Amino acid sequence: MTLSLNDYIDAFNQDDKLEALAGIGRGIEREALRVLPEGKLSQHGHYSNLGSALTHSEITTDYSETLLEFITPVSYSPEHAIAQLQDIQKYTFTNIDGELLWPMSMPCFVDDADKVPLAQYGSSNIGKMKTVYRQGLKNRYGSMMQVIAGIHFNFSFSQNFWQVVQDLQAPNSKQPLNDFISERYFAILRNYKHYCWLIPYLYGSSPALCQSFLQGKDPKLPFKKSPSGALYLDYATSLRMSDLGYTSTEQSSLKICYNNLHDYVDGVQQAIGLKSTKFSDIGVKVDGEYQQLNTNVLQIENELYAPIRPKQVIKSGEKPSQALRERGVEYIEVRALDVNPFVDTGISIEQIHFLDIFITYCAFIENNHLDCDLQKKYEDNMNEVVLRGRDPQLLLSDVNHQGQVSLKSIATWGNELFDQMAQVATLLDKAYKTTQYSASIDRERAKINDASLTPSAKILALMNEQSLSLSSYSLDQAAKYREETLARNYQFYSHQHFIEGVERSHQAQREIEASDTLNFDDFLADYFK
Repeated sequence: MTLSLNDYIDAFNQDDKLEALAGIGRGIEREALRVLPEGKLSQHGHYSNLGSALTHSEITTDYSETLLEFITPVSYSPEHAIAQLQDIQKYTFTNIDGELLWPMSMPCFVDDADKVPLAQYGSSNIGKMKTVYRQGLKNRYGSMMQVIAGIHFNFSFSQNFWQVVQDLQAPNSKQPLNDFISERYFAILRNYKHYCWLIPYLYGSSPALCQSFLQGKDPKLPFKKSPSGALYLDYATSLRMSDLGYTSTEQSSLKICYNNLHDYVDGVQQAIGLKSTKFSDIGVKVDGEYQQLNTNVLQIENELYAPIRPKQVIKSGEKPSQALRERGVEYIEVRALDVNPFVDTGISIEQIHFLDIFITYCAFIENNHLDCDLQKKYEDNMNEVVLRGRDPQLLLSDVNHQGQVSLKSIATWGNELFDQMAQVATLLDKAYKTTQYSASIDRERAKINDASLTPSAKILALMNEQSLSLSSYSLDQAAKYREETLARNYQFYSHQHFIEGVERSHQAQREIEASDTLNFDDFLADYFK
């Protein structure tokens, strides 16, 4: 049965259904560069007092030793998620010798990309593999692309929510609930891809970058230079999400299908086995040293760059696609968020409220199956918004359920969406006994109608109207956030919680290293068999 947005609103408005809607699970992954007080990239290795980057569940590293990643567990309250992240950052600040966390997505001044240190994970086979993977990223895309920071927002509905939805759609269905849940998450992914241009428009915070990011390369973009020397585009929202940042032209030929779980997993696994002529030129093991894990378009699944991913918690030694095929989709990972430089955690409670609305809206509306042409239109919309989202002349391509294409301005299309999302916000207000969701709609709609309210516009105003240096502003924010964080008491965790977690992580790494029985060559051969 095909249900409308109003059908879902009416059904979940009943008191016995509201509790199911109020069971949203959220987790945050926040990346942040460690920088020295003068603004240069730290050259210090991962601090031992932060635990093992290989095994610590809350504090690890991404591409570089200096690119920290903070991970919160699943939380059922936006306030708890933010408090957990603040506590993790508080403990971190007490153990990084006065260093700061860069509050922007695009990196600080880096005079030489070769000085960006690869993350190290110890002597175990899995630890070596993680570092070789990063060596491959360096050789394929360069180090500068890999020290861009972002926010990943993990989102899941409760089992009770999905049971209500299945009962509404197919009251007598014999389909296992887990299979139904995976189907519905993929419907959300398709709708998200349709409307995800909203995310960089509303939250893109990287319209400018330090000249050092280009390392002398010609970006072939019409950059202007601010009074302090930063490069920017007049209407850009998120250079992080452009070809300069987390995209890959080599992956543009991949045909990853989002219509169902099995086709998606098959597409990812085929991509892992697809040879790349370009990457073959790098070699794998050169003069006895690994330069990458293999010569495929994707070394491993994590190399697939996408604004959203279906996820399942993986078991030890398991690949992400195996976990999905075995147990279905458990949650989705929203990956199109820049670090918000206006808050200490890089993501605000207000943003979480809007993401709750947006993803729930994507769960409640009809969706088209995605063919390559349709997916390309959605990707083109995204690309247009990241480079010129605040251009008043910009028109995006909307495609209705009959396949008809219409050109719409941000204001026109955005207001259409917000008119519908306002109903979802009212429902979430009722479920969570708050008014914050409706307030979020009002706040974000204002950006749709006035581009000067967007974070990207505010950053350019600081640079061009107030003649502030992008680097100096970022450093001032970083120093302020460090001071405020250290002055704040722990809210959710305790200092002892982190001390114990650090020791457990080091012990876990030692046990992994002691348990290896294969040499590294044989380990890789076995892993990719």
